[in-house]
Amino acid sequence: MARPVLHRVCHGTTTPNSFQESLLALKPALLHNYTRRKIRGRDYPAIIPTSLPTDPSTTNGDTPAPCVRGTLVTGLTDGDIYRLDIFEADEYERRKVKVKVLGGKDGSEEVEEVEADAYIWSESMDMLEDEEWNFEDFVREKMSRWIGHVEYAEVDEAMAKLEQGEDPTGGRGMGVTGKVEEEVLRSAV
Repeated sequence: MARPVLHRVCHGTTTPNSFQESLLALKPALLHNYTRRKIRGRDYPAIIPTSLPTDPSTTNGDTPAPCVRGTLVTGLTDGDIYRLDIFEADEYERRKVKVKVLGGKDGSEEVEEVEADAYIWSESMDMLEDEEWNFEDFVREKMSRWIGHVEYAEVDEAMAKLEQGEDPTGGRGMGVTGKVEEEVLRSAV
């Protein structure tokens, strides 16, 4: 997820103040055994598991091992996760996965494996194109549509209901006080 989109969902603005910015730590990470595909008629991707091997020694030299490069976000509150769940809607299922955090001298070395949550496509595979979704293309060509527009109406409406004492989860209930849990929540977005 692009940083401005993440902040818009979690903090209500694409340009958070320094305190809001300091609450979240973002690190590049790889999600092995998954691929990111284009969805027909949509700007955003689907992350799906792949059956191809992840060990580069088991692929031919021309075929890179399948993985998704993304962002590991730490410091998310229950409220942040609640808003992300609303934003991602029913097309995705939040699942526990293992990601490899990137670091090292050039930022491309896998330095640590951690458990994280990722939003995995849960709709029909028939909706997906064969082509890999490209983050840089999204930022260049489509992100302006996603900054502060109607895509956030559902999140904003749910938060307004919550502030009025209503349960916008339809009885699922959420601890959305916004307090940071004792353990840092880890989520790959």
